[in-house]
Amino acid sequence: MKQIVFTVPGTPVAKGRAKSSSRIGAGANGQQRVFTRHYTPEKTERYENLVRLAAQTAMAGAQPFEKPVALTVAIYLPIPQSWSKKKQDKARAGLVGATKKPDADNVLKALKDGMNGVVYVDDARIIDVTLQKRYASAPRVDVIARALDLEVA
Repeated sequence: MKQIVFTVPGTPVAKGRAKSSSRIGAGANGQQRVFTRHYTPEKTERYENLVRLAAQTAMAGAQPFEKPVALTVAIYLPIPQSWSKKKQDKARAGLVGATKKPDADNVLKALKDGMNGVVYVDDARIIDVTLQKRYASAPRVDVIARALDLEVA
């Protein structure tokens, strides 16, 4: 398998910043110590799991790519209902730039983390990315991952 194509349904989600929580507890020597835990926000984790599921289905049991990888990603945001019908029609036709959040690069981060270990052995293997963000009636992300016939450094 040199290429897979899949769609992540629903509104695209940007990778959220890592969160932290702290608590005070007893250290090894019995003195009080602050313990800090870092975690991924729940919304990001759910989206990455959705990406992982879509990628696993597309891989159909194949091993992750070990070669360098090229990604083509098309992000389709929902068209705001508050817009006039005329503006919604223009957005559907691709005549309105999708300049609202989420940022395309932050959605890409969530996609890459969701595909890690499923589509490719590590996201460091991604060497080419083509990325676009548009409006559409059906929000989703379309992904093409292609193993390149190049040596691994």
